[in-house]
Amino acid sequence: MSGVLIGIGVGPGDPQLITVKGRDALLGADAVFVPVSVTSTPDEPGYAERVVLAHVPHATPITRLEFELDEAAREASWRTAALAVAEVVAAGRTAAFATIGDPNVYSTFTYLAAEVRALVPDVEVQTVPGITAMQDLASRSGTVLVEHEEALTLLPMTAGLEVVRDVLRGGNTLVLYKGGRQLPEIHAALAAAGASDRAVFGARLGLADQDVRDHLPSEPAPYLSTIIVTPERKPTS
Repeated sequence: MSGVLIGIGVGPGDPQLITVKGRDALLGADAVFVPVSVTSTPDEPGYAERVVLAHVPHATPITRLEFELDEAAREASWRTAALAVAEVVAAGRTAAFATIGDPNVYSTFTYLAAEVRALVPDVEVQTVPGITAMQDLASRSGTVLVEHEEALTLLPMTAGLEVVRDVLRGGNTLVLYKGGRQLPEIHAALAAAGASDRAVFGARLGLADQDVRDHLPSEPAPYLSTIIVTPERKPTS
């Protein structure tokens, strides 16, 4: 009988923002895997690994899985990573994959789990939800995400400016993830829509060098950046 693969959301970066259930799942796993970008500095822990190291004893094996951001090589990196995880679950053991934010929101875990299922069809896949970057940024910036009948749209910054403009015209809350290189174009779109004064920005949330601003930078930002744009609201008495 095959084992279990658990995708664990460890929050945006602050080790204190992992849930008790997430921490317990990490401690109970036979092997813990963490994602790193192929462009990362060697021996420098990534966002998820920093959280794991704060909670998991060093005796527990922690394995880095390299993932490509480049679209042409992305699927091959998923398959390579899945081979390492499949070895654990095929032996009937529990493998934990730590991912920043939530494992069901724009997470590498989704693709990893699909590849592991292809290799070990009877693997049991579970997830533990995590606090997302938009929740963390809202808290740090004092921003109310939604109220009354407002809707919230979550998009990657790479979705395209026309999609962003459509959401802004709709008068609801817009959250943008990932793709900080697009920030100058996003900045211009918000300015054109008259929404610049309703935007907050965050990058490297929970780390010592976090960057939280009550305005949107006009220069490119780190890939893992978050923008919240709230609708125009009537002042409350």
